[in-house]
Amino acid sequence: MDELREWQIFIEQTGWLGPVLFVLLHLIRPLVFLPVILVCVAGGLLFGFVEGAILSFIGLTLMSFVSYVLINKFPAFKNKLSQLKEKVLPNRHLSVGQIMVLRIMPFVHFHLLSFYLMEMTENRKEYMIYSMLGVIAPAVIYTAFGGAIHELPWYGTAVLFLVLLVVYKVIGKLSDDKMESLE
Repeated sequence: MDELREWQIFIEQTGWLGPVLFVLLHLIRPLVFLPVILVCVAGGLLFGFVEGAILSFIGLTLMSFVSYVLINKFPAFKNKLSQLKEKVLPNRHLSVGQIMVLRIMPFVHFHLLSFYLMEMTENRKEYMIYSMLGVIAPAVIYTAFGGAIHELPWYGTAVLFLVLLVVYKVIGKLSDDKMESLE
């Protein structure tokens, strides 16, 4: 705990640079293979719940924008995500609600979900609105409960995964029913 306190003091002494570096950490996170949950939990520990959640929201939103740019500027990256999409969920249409639930699951590829959102939206503005809505839950949940989730025994993690899976399926069923009623 002393080491955590030392980090907190260091962050406090950096002034405005600490939050900026934390947001930048969200942007370089994929390059250094850090999971979203780890960065958000660190934000909660270093900045507290409110500031950590806000900074994680900003960082994840910027990462969504970077994803949009990367996917549009680099066809090879877009093709890789398209191939990954076909492997993970072939011929599957996801609703925005399902993507929001998947964003909470720490093992789901962030850029793949951004790719799904891009395919569902008509322009960058709509994509960014849905992306911002989609990163609220992980920013808040991981920051607030990340430590608790991380320390759950394996069966607690399994129960949490099953609950999220049920929510995902229910949202998918509701979305499918809505699509059928529109036809």
